[in-house]
This record gives sequence, C-alpha cells and structure tokens, in this order.
Amino acid sequence: MKRIFIALLIGLSFGGQTCLANHVLIVVGPDNHGPGSHEPVAGARLLKYCVETAKNPAGHTAEVVTQWPSHKQQMMADTVVFLGDTFPANRFEDPARNLADLHRMMKRGCGIVCIHYATGLKKEDVSSTGEHPLLGWMGGYFANPGSTHHVSYARVFDEARITPTKTSHPVLRGWKEFVVRDEPYGNNYFGPSDNKPAPNVTILATSQQPPEKPQREAVAWCVQSADDGRGFGIVMPHFYKNWSNEDLRRFVLNGIVWTAGVEVPADGVNSKLPELKVFGPKSVEAK
Repeated sequence: MKRIFIALLIGLSFGGQTCLANHVLIVVGPDNHGPGSHEPVAGARLLKYCVETAKNPAGHTAEVVTQWPSHKQQMMADTVVFLGDTFPANRFEDPARNLADLHRMMKRGCGIVCIHYATGLKKEDVSSTGEHPLLGWMGGYFANPGSTHHVSYARVFDEARITPTKTSHPVLRGWKEFVVRDEPYGNNYFGPSDNKPAPNVTILATSQQPPEKPQREAVAWCVQSADDGRGFGIVMPHFYKNWSNEDLRRFVLNGIVWTAGVEVPADGVNSKLPELKVFGPKSVEAK
C-alpha cells in the first residue's frame, strides 16, 4: 500500500494528472545529407528538449543515442523515436537482431515513431511482396525508389499544404492546417490490398500533390496494435528549419506522447523553442 501511495503522489504532482513519467528513447541512424536538410542529430536533440520541457504533459524524460540501444535502454523506453536515412534498425549492424529487439519492445507495449526518411525501407530490407515488421508496427512506410513491389516518391514542394483529416484522433489536437516548403513523401505504402491502410491504421494528415496533377496523399498516420502498442509515422520535416513551425512541431510531439501511452492534452503538447542553432545543426538554412 505504501508503494502504491507513493506512486500516486508522483503521478499527481504534474498538474493533477494521474500518470507516471514516461521515457522517450530517440535513436539516430546514419545520415548522408548536407547542412540544412535532415540534420537528424540536431533534430533528436531538439525533440529531447521539447519532451523534457513541455509544460503539459510534464515530467517526462528523453535520451538520444547514435548507435543501437542497449538492452537496458530498450527496457526503459515507453516509446522509441527514429531519425536517419531510412529505417535505422536496418542500417545499423545486425538488422535481424535489431528487429528482434524491436519485436520484444512492441510486444510489451512500447510505442514507435519514425520521422521523415526514417519511415523509409530499401528494396533489400523487405520481401518481394513488401513485407516487413515496420508495416505492422507503424501502419505504413516510404518505399524507397528501386523497390519492386511499390515505389513512393520524394520531391520538394515550395508550398506543401498539410491538412489534418476529419477525425477526432488525439494526435490531431491543438494544431491546424499549415503550409511549408518541404519534402512530404507521396504514394507511401500501406499494404498489399490495393495500398489501402489496414483497419487499425488512421490517416492523420494529407497533402494535395504534386501541383501539376494533385491527388490526396497521406503524409502522416498512426496505428493501434492488438497488443496495445502504438505507432506513428510522419514524412516531414526534410528541412531542419521547419522545426520552428509550431503546428508541425506540435503534431510530431503529439504523436510521440500518444505512442508513449500518455493522454494528449486538449490543446496538444506545448513546447517553446530557443534558437534552432542551439541544438548543433550543421546549418539552419535550407539548400
């Protein structure tokens, strides 16, 4: 009884919210992009700052790693966030081991988030029909050019309009439609049934692209697994400076918090950033 009482006191200490602090593990994979684009290390530091300084929900912790996480780090994580050139679990040494580690994490209810190119899988990562565990964990992925089962596309648009879908999903709280110069991937892959998302996948945001032949493209989505695991994928931002966009940033933070099993506030996760350069990018300018 004493332990339960102490736990409740800790949970209630954060503005009356009855939830214990959660831990966000941010994994940065290899990256070959130049200054101003991707910047996964700086982006990871930025997300750590936002998670740990958010006022509501408050009290959560985060850590950034640039190699495959240890067993202890895996066990501490309530959600794992990936940044890098394609899905880092397949880019680090021993992908089979890495995927097995993630399988155990997802089975215990850990969340997963992939940002921009980290949503991507290469031809050699998947079966001939496109099968890969990430499809179940996150609900969809960016099929890298060269894939045979499906090919997504990557193109920078000067005015990409990102529109929330008409659902009441918690990840949509507190942000509104925005326009940004970025590279929101199109024709993302959701499975073999005419590329339709599975029933447990929710499309969260779309963009009408390309301008010369516009169609509604899914640019962010999430999944609720039967084992209570949650996944969130978003195909932005390409340009590091776009982290200054409050709507985009809140959208991503909502997804991180939701996958960690925390209630997203009615007005979304609120974070205030210092200058982007404090997180150590190679450049804050776009190419």
